[in-house]
Amino acid sequence: MADECIVHIELDRKTLVSRSAEVEHERAVAIYDLLQENHFSPIGDYLGPYRVLLSIRDANRLTFDIQDEAENSQGEISISLTPFRRIIRDYYQICESYFDAIKRLTPSQIETIDMARRGVHNEGSEILKDRLSGRVKIDFDTARRLFTLLCVLHFKG
Repeated sequence: MADECIVHIELDRKTLVSRSAEVEHERAVAIYDLLQENHFSPIGDYLGPYRVLLSIRDANRLTFDIQDEAENSQGEISISLTPFRRIIRDYYQICESYFDAIKRLTPSQIETIDMARRGVHNEGSEILKDRLSGRVKIDFDTARRLFTLLCVLHFKG
């Protein structure tokens, strides 16, 4: 259904820190891809399509502030970030290795690191999809893009 989608997404400016060019690129691509195609259907009395403000609150809650297209509040959905701590740490480490590898390793070595990076990313996406289960219906591609944005929000510099 066309109404079960995000048509605008923002990351909370209070949560964001200065990011590297690589992180900023990942953010921009994730937002672009998400807005091109996504499935986002909050369970309950929500009317889409949706505008979403994504933020981290109380240092341990990922919050989706959901609005309709006219920017009327539809409510918030929050999940704990505790289940994501290890996977986000692993994802940062593998991304750092990947961005370093691009500068100095062979294409086959880069491909190996990139496969590992995608595997960790997929794992984080599955965790996000599972944690939102019962609150928001999303498909895997939407979960992947939202996991990228979660990592950008969680980035500490």
